[in-house]
Amino acid sequence: MPKVLPVPTGGSARGRTRRVATTLAEINVIPLVDVMLVLLIIFMVTAPMLQRGVELKLPQLRRAEEISSERMFVDVPLSFKDDQRVYLGKESIGLPALGERLRQALLTKADKQVFFRIDRGLLVQKQFDVFEQLKAAGVTNIGLATEPPPPR
Repeated sequence: MPKVLPVPTGGSARGRTRRVATTLAEINVIPLVDVMLVLLIIFMVTAPMLQRGVELKLPQLRRAEEISSERMFVDVPLSFKDDQRVYLGKESIGLPALGERLRQALLTKADKQVFFRIDRGLLVQKQFDVFEQLKAAGVTNIGLATEPPPPR
């Protein structure tokens, strides 16, 4: 909508007494939509990258079976040598706190079974350090997770 401004009292030679000026009273949404679409594309590309799990190279067996039901997993990555941290589900836990966290998680479960996924590059002594914590937490059965054999 144009805005009408009065002309100062000196008058002009042609007799115009009013001047018409326009003001920007509307928001231009086209640049806003462009920015929002670019941000949407950025988030769509980066979201799958944020949902990565723990990188493990599991040992392979010829007679591996699929785990059919929902079980509790303890993952021990190759970085365990340096930082002594394991993963209970998706949560990173220090080795000394693993026993207490497992004890709390297994209180409500009748089946005290835990599946153990460990990187094949770790030494056997490191595996048994984690085994000791699992047994101290009251785990009765420890299942070792492996990779299925490659297809022939």
